[in-house]
Formats: sequence, structure tokens, C-alpha cells
Amino acid sequence: MKVVLQRSKKSKVTINGTIHGSIDSGLVLLSSFTDGDTENTVNKMIDKIINLRIFEDENEKMNLSLIDINGSILNISQFTLYANCQNGRRPSFKDALNPRDASNLYDYMNKRLKELNIKTETGIFGSDMKLEIYNDGPVTIILDSKEI
Repeated sequence: MKVVLQRSKKSKVTINGTIHGSIDSGLVLLSSFTDGDTENTVNKMIDKIINLRIFEDENEKMNLSLIDINGSILNISQFTLYANCQNGRRPSFKDALNPRDASNLYDYMNKRLKELNIKTETGIFGSDMKLEIYNDGPVTIILDSKEI
């Protein structure tokens, strides 16, 4: 599983000209899944994401987590994080999990975040989505489940 997370002041996702999800202070997640990912993988990543101390405290030090600031999440499915560009000029997505299983893990991830009382907005899996991300910092971090 890979997640690109961006600290955000305000962000939204639009689908077919309609705002589908929006947040104020929090994180935008671009989430992708690969073979071998399970609900356990998702749980570990969620724990890392919501406890990562990347928000500024009163001394302007990155010392607070999403939980500490009572922040929100905008979670967007993004299979292209598993693009393989080693051969030729057209990316291969052979490492991306099949759509059915990836959709199930994406739904599970959003359900778990909500169960943890994290305000969570989403896109629609497999849709053409337009994102507006007001990146705060900018702070952008790439997480790979193989590294945590």
C-alpha cells in the first residue's frame, strides 16, 4: 500500500462538476493498493497517518498529529501510484491491485477512519475526479507499507 499525504488548509474533490467531498484543516490522502495488501495493512497505515506529527504546535514545530488538531481527511483512491515506468514510455500498472479488491480495501479504509472518529471525506473509486489541494507548508510525505 502506498499513500501520498499532503497537509492541507482546505481541499475538495469534484466529480462531474459537483463537489463530492471537502475538508478544512487536515490531510489529503492519495491511496493505492497492491497484491498482498490486507485489512491489517490498512490498519497499520491508518495508525501511522493519524499519529504522524506533522502539524505545527505553538512554537511552529511539527509536533502535533491529525488527532491532536482534530483534523479531517480527504481520501482519494489513486491506482497510478503503482505506475511502473521502467520499460518504454507508457506506464504499466501491473503492480496495482485489481479494481474489485482495491475498491474493497479503499472502502474498508474509509470505514475504519470514520470508526476512529476522524472526519473523512472521499472521492468515488474509479471516477474521473478533479482535486483542489491547498497544500499547507507545503508538506507532502510518501508512505509505503513495506517501510513501516
